[in-house]
Amino acid sequence: MTKKEIRTQYSGFILFTAKLLTVATGIAFALIIARSVTQSEYGVWGTLNIIIPYFTLLSSAFPFWIMRFVARDKEGATKTGILANMIIAAIATLVYIALLPLIITAFRFEDYIMLYSIAAAQIIEIYLIAVLEAALSAQRPHFVGYGLLVGDVCKVLLAYIFIIELQLSLLGAVISIIIAFAIKIAFYFKTVLKELQNKIVFGYIKEWVKGSAFNIYNLMGDRIAAVVFLMLPMYGGEIATSYYQAAVPIANIITYSSLLAFALYPKILAGGKIEDATTSLKMVLMFTIPMTAGVIALPDSYLIILRDIYIAATPVLIILTADALILTVSSFFMSVLYGIEKIDEKGKIMFKQVAKSRLFIAFSLPYIHSAITLPTTFYVLTNFTNNQPLLVATYVTAINTAAHLAMFIALYFIVRKAVKVKIPWKSIAKYVFASTTMASILFIIPHPTKIHLTLGVTAMGGIIYISLLMIIDKEARLLANSAWREIKFMVRGIST
Repeated sequence: MTKKEIRTQYSGFILFTAKLLTVATGIAFALIIARSVTQSEYGVWGTLNIIIPYFTLLSSAFPFWIMRFVARDKEGATKTGILANMIIAAIATLVYIALLPLIITAFRFEDYIMLYSIAAAQIIEIYLIAVLEAALSAQRPHFVGYGLLVGDVCKVLLAYIFIIELQLSLLGAVISIIIAFAIKIAFYFKTVLKELQNKIVFGYIKEWVKGSAFNIYNLMGDRIAAVVFLMLPMYGGEIATSYYQAAVPIANIITYSSLLAFALYPKILAGGKIEDATTSLKMVLMFTIPMTAGVIALPDSYLIILRDIYIAATPVLIILTADALILTVSSFFMSVLYGIEKIDEKGKIMFKQVAKSRLFIAFSLPYIHSAITLPTTFYVLTNFTNNQPLLVATYVTAINTAAHLAMFIALYFIVRKAVKVKIPWKSIAKYVFASTTMASILFIIPHPTKIHLTLGVTAMGGIIYISLLMIIDKEARLLANSAWREIKFMVRGIST
């Protein structure tokens, strides 16, 4: 498959379907961990998930440009990208190991030094996955969906073995992730094997280094903004982190709908029409809005399936649900912005051009976000929480969400000034109506406390929403028919 053959709806549907299927595996993985460790240990697990991204922040610096080079058929970009990212991965891993004693001491995790040491392997794997997915996304984005499914299924099976059977607790969780990542990497390598026969072009690395100065600028901004989450264990201890960690996986399911527009970015890069963006936006919002409404209607049911002690995190989950909606829509508009930029179209990245482009403005948004959240969060936590874990988690989440909303508004106007994306307001109104009706019914009925009942009620809510939408929205019916054609195409593709 070449870049000109990218099927936007098909690729997006594959990725979204894969992510929906991994909802079950994600819930299973979270349940295995949450029910096998204490609340304090769950907080330790959450803290690890906050720390590791600081050492993988450069993992997407080169892949941002690698994807663009591969999409534009620059020979040898995949092989060169793997080499370049692995060099950075080695350096990042060494820095992590060097700083590990300081990290362990700062958070008083002396009993978990082995856990944090073994987690270093994840850093290398994340860098490798990032570059492989960038290459695949440029020409065969649906294979990323297959990789997601392979990795998540293996992760749950391994977690059962290492956590339940071998009783390795958090150590078993880390080992499960490391092995699952390795399996996913092997799957990706098999897919890009032909590209690895090309020569390494060191000239590409020179261009990526120049362009990545801006990516690093953006990624550093993201990590600075994420400092607010380090305030969770600092001001609320492991309990505050556990509340946040319990709510995050549930809210993150909403962001999976952004994958319906996953192929829009490479398609625009390859010369696709901007009109495709409106159709993609409809598909994204058709799922994002009801998923948001459903979680807001049943937050306690989704939390109690982890453990009943996490019901207290209900306000955190509700706020994170709104945050997920904002991030999903922001991701869509960021994809449009990245796709229409042509500063590297000829395989050259000019520093001055990037500095004057809309990309640089978008890359600067995390710093504005940090300027809002960091002082505000510090002031609120030191004056109004009195070291109460739930209040700490709630305030951190609320402040961060408010800042995300402000950044989305700014991003929207940046994109709007560059290109006109038609917003399907009538369709959105219909999605909101059907979602509100569905959520009202779910809110009124007794909230289930068992996993199978919660999943059953969730399925019922989905049926109510889809039924209403099919009645009131002709375009939804057309999209449903289109999705059905994509399913049949997918089944034929898998069978052959």
